[in-house]
Amino acid sequence: MTFEPLGLRPALLARLQEQALTKPTPIQQQAIPLALAGRDVMGLAQTGTGKTLAFGLPLLDKLTTSKNKCQPKQVQSLILAPTRELAKQIHDSLKLFLQGSHLRTVLVIGGASINAQSQRLMRGAHLLVATPGRLMDLLERGAVSLDDTRYLVLDEADQMLDLGFIHTLRKIAKLLPKNRQTLLFSATMPKQMEEIAAAFLTDPVRVEVTPPGKTADKIDQAVVFVEQAGRPKALSDLLDQHRDELALVFARTKHGAERLSRKLESEGFAVGAIHGNKSQGQRNRALEAFRTGELRVLVATDVAARGIDIPDVRHVYNFDLPNVADNYVHRIGRTARAGRDGRAISFCGREEIKHLRGIERLIGKPIPVIGDTPAEPHGPKSGTRADGKPKPKGGARRRPQSRSRNRQKAA
Repeated sequence: MTFEPLGLRPALLARLQEQALTKPTPIQQQAIPLALAGRDVMGLAQTGTGKTLAFGLPLLDKLTTSKNKCQPKQVQSLILAPTRELAKQIHDSLKLFLQGSHLRTVLVIGGASINAQSQRLMRGAHLLVATPGRLMDLLERGAVSLDDTRYLVLDEADQMLDLGFIHTLRKIAKLLPKNRQTLLFSATMPKQMEEIAAAFLTDPVRVEVTPPGKTADKIDQAVVFVEQAGRPKALSDLLDQHRDELALVFARTKHGAERLSRKLESEGFAVGAIHGNKSQGQRNRALEAFRTGELRVLVATDVAARGIDIPDVRHVYNFDLPNVADNYVHRIGRTARAGRDGRAISFCGREEIKHLRGIERLIGKPIPVIGDTPAEPHGPKSGTRADGKPKPKGGARRRPQSRSRNRQKAA
């Protein structure tokens, strides 16, 4: 199927042709006609399946056909994203479709001058892409108003929950007109998402092209059992096998990411790092150098788990397993994008086996092991003792506790 039957304007179809985009992805094929028809949409699809254009194309179509003038400080459409990198990526992607258009776009994120952002909003914006925290700062300053916002998009709403934006989202919801269209997109659907959906969406159509938590089929996944002390050497050996290919490495902490990037740099790898202790300028430069291939390895925390769309990323390494299973799906989704192949290798120590088991439950399958497997890495099977022998039927009798032991337990 091509984009033509979806109902988009010829100008947008021409832009798609210029970018060699001829066939819509499944989420685009289902969501675009519904959004063009004015329905609220809850779209669920794994990372790398084209969600940005699934909500961006119908949004731009409506804005370009509207005759409403943009009033000072007013915003006609709003896209909220959880991280600076993702917000910038969305803004840059959609701007490509507005070349030569009268539409005015503004990006507001933390780490940049809030005064400069206030100035840009003085004339109003047809399209505003923002992170929730910075948008709230501008609203409290009176630099922007949502009174005229007719279109709202929540992208990666589940991560906004993880990052603690739920209270900010509630405040923003109260400032939006009730008569608006809302599109919510995510790769996973935790239970708390129902609260957001009820607050923002009206009679939504649910579009689910893949089950929440499903990983891309073309990602070759594996796990290596190695403790922390042995991981730098294990990672170096793996990276050394493909120095000419792009590799993204995830660490759990900011300091850990910085230490690891310096260690890899000392070994001759072209490496950069992005994490919360880096300025936005430093993060942007590292990401652009990685995108162009100047850097071959990028070490990052979860700030990059959903903010990187670089088709040439061939390898993803989880130097530390995420303690939230959903984040595993988003991390490895940075590879095998746009139908390409990818590889994801995770390091796991004994203290992280509980995280590995949670990830395998989420994705619905075991992750193949490379190298040695520790004895019973997943713990004893149900119905067996710690030594692997079957439990006696009827269970073992419990010995009565002494009074002194009972008092200690009560204390």
